[in-house]
Amino acid sequence: MSATAVAPARMIVPASERRLKNRTSLGQTVQNTLTMAYRGLVKIRRTPEQLFDVTLQPIIFTLMFTYIFGGAISGDVASYLPVIIPGILVQTVITTSVVTGTQLREDMDKGVFDRFRSLPIARIAPLSGALLADTLRYAIATTLTFAMGYIMGLRPEGGIGAVIVAGLLVIGCSWAISWIFAFFGVIARTASSVQGISMLVLFPLTFLSNAFVPVDTMPDWLQGFVNINPVSHLVTAVREIINNGVFGADAWISILGAAVIVAIFAPLTVRAYMRKA
Repeated sequence: MSATAVAPARMIVPASERRLKNRTSLGQTVQNTLTMAYRGLVKIRRTPEQLFDVTLQPIIFTLMFTYIFGGAISGDVASYLPVIIPGILVQTVITTSVVTGTQLREDMDKGVFDRFRSLPIARIAPLSGALLADTLRYAIATTLTFAMGYIMGLRPEGGIGAVIVAGLLVIGCSWAISWIFAFFGVIARTASSVQGISMLVLFPLTFLSNAFVPVDTMPDWLQGFVNINPVSHLVTAVREIINNGVFGADAWISILGAAVIVAIFAPLTVRAYMRKA
């Protein structure tokens, strides 16, 4: 007779003696983030109207601001393009990051994030994945802004490589800024309030900057604010990169500012999300 293998009995550990993991590894966090980012891309694919702002706004704003202010500020459109395209780019992409907070609030209101919170995944994944998926929106807005500038006559002196570097810089900084609006999305009561608060913050920062007009044409008391405005540093960095091929001090200041924003608002957002979700 042949011997029959008997599987060893498994001991059942009582619930009171079990040790549950409350932390995830870096690898699992990255994997969960990418999964949630893929969910965001599927969501965009199924509702393409979400891309209307990043497709129409760069085209309309570039045409409008260039032909309205070009002659008055630089004498002609061709001379104004190296000034206005970086400004339009920064303004458009940063404004687009507001959508992150509003969509986050809408998902939380629908109970989607309650389900995510119950899953054995990294706590930050639902947030970081949504923000990572939104980088596609920033990339589309960046590409269209540069394309419109090229159609209208912009020829960056730094070359195609400088354009790519400038685009990546703006996308990275906008991703960092989106953590601020994600925080608003978690703590606010409605999606409309998130949009209202965000625009109240962004409009002064974008229009009280060097994005559209030279700083030396402003009153002295206003120049002080414009010179320390982080949007002005980012716009100047993009101009130096695409027009001169120089990755200067303003670019490093923008990167440092983006890192500080993520270091502050990512933990705040996750903590608020875990308390409120």
